Amino acid sequence: MATTRHIAGDRLPMPQRLGAILAVSCSVGVSVLDATIANVALPTIARDLAIAEAASIWVVNAYQIATMVSLLALSALGEIVGYRKVYLSGLLLFAAASLGCTCASTLPTLVASRVVQGIGAAALCSINTTLIRLIYPQAQLGRGMGINATVVALSSVAGPSVAASILAVAPWPCLFAINLPICLAAFVLSRRYLPENPPQRAGMPRRRLDGRDVLLNALTFGLVMASVEAVSHRADVRWIAAALGATAAVGTLYVRRQLRERYPLLPFDLLRNPLFAVSVTTSICSYLAQMTAFVALPFFLQHTYGMDAVRAGLLLTAWPAVVVTIAPLAGWLVERLHAGLLGGIGMAVMTAGALLLATMPADASTFDFVGRMALCGAGFALFQSPNNSVLIASAPPERSGAASGMLATARLIGQSVGAALMALLFHLAESEAPRTAMFVAAAFAATAAAVSFSRLRLPLPEALRPRKG
Repeated sequence: MATTRHIAGDRLPMPQRLGAILAVSCSVGVSVLDATIANVALPTIARDLAIAEAASIWVVNAYQIATMVSLLALSALGEIVGYRKVYLSGLLLFAAASLGCTCASTLPTLVASRVVQGIGAAALCSINTTLIRLIYPQAQLGRGMGINATVVALSSVAGPSVAASILAVAPWPCLFAINLPICLAAFVLSRRYLPENPPQRAGMPRRRLDGRDVLLNALTFGLVMASVEAVSHRADVRWIAAALGATAAVGTLYVRRQLRERYPLLPFDLLRNPLFAVSVTTSICSYLAQMTAFVALPFFLQHTYGMDAVRAGLLLTAWPAVVVTIAPLAGWLVERLHAGLLGGIGMAVMTAGALLLATMPADASTFDFVGRMALCGAGFALFQSPNNSVLIASAPPERSGAASGMLATARLIGQSVGAALMALLFHLAESEAPRTAMFVAAAFAATAAAVSFSRLRLPLPEALRPRKG
């Protein structure tokens, strides 16, 4: 019977490795899925709770903001007290909050539960790639990242489809109730298979989590998200100016404090490594491209090409279906080809897919749509596994938590800005917004490709240097 154990230089043997990666996949998948699963149900929630539809947006925003402002602090806590401990605590918190969402009968209780749920999700997402580094041997890190990239990519885009399927047969509280059996399975698997890890290495200075840094981190990222939302929805210029001014003031104070820290929450020690900094930059650009395209596609198919919702939904599955195939393959290829080359090719393929969608003729066939979306999905999947592997492997083991937290933060920044950018395009371009968004997505994907190719001149971590055979 497999049991947890301390890791001392090696990684988990089979079949414990399979149980551990399944545990991480279940928990991370459900936490990423919950970022978007409630979107489709907002009109129903507003009606059942007798609230304005505009107010129901807080069901989504509360989760996203709570996750964003907690990620870096919880990844740092994982480095201090141990990743497994933070992960299991986050899983229990997420499950308890999901029960709270299921039982909520008023907007304040639902929003409060979503805030707690977002913090639990941050505990899971902030250290999931660190756990993969503990689970897989260094030479097979890309394989673990490939599985993780598949789960995150699918969960990122599957929310609306899963929600629509549940709402077709059950009331909206069931959107949150389905988390409970998944969390239970993840907890049982985690307790049995996840490795113990020493929180701090012997001989290293003792660390603690500074409350002022945590507060400034939360304020900075919260204000960044508020500013992005204000600009995207064309709020009163005075509100925009106030939000941007507050962001600049608090952000400056936060950055100045972080630059003096030996182990900062915002990992400037890692960002001074060119390979790490480039990987973070290209990750943000890739998620900007992905979210801009994926938010635009339903409107593109239904408004521009006159499809009904069912046909559009079926066609949209081409993207995640290809991800399932390509992401694990990319994780295997990263052991044999340069990660910067693979990532650059992936984003170049996604650029081509987005441009082909943007320039699609009026009489396009079903095959035209499917082929172009499959190109986007294949390119995105080919990029994610190598990029995530480089980002995690380029950090020293004692800073794995910070690297994992930064990876999750880059994903959420890209997705949040991408969704907000789409909202802004609806204000500026109106009926042409979906097609314009595909050009914008292509531009961000091309930028990500160029940045990824620039890694060819940088030395890779030893674990990711291509080998033959």
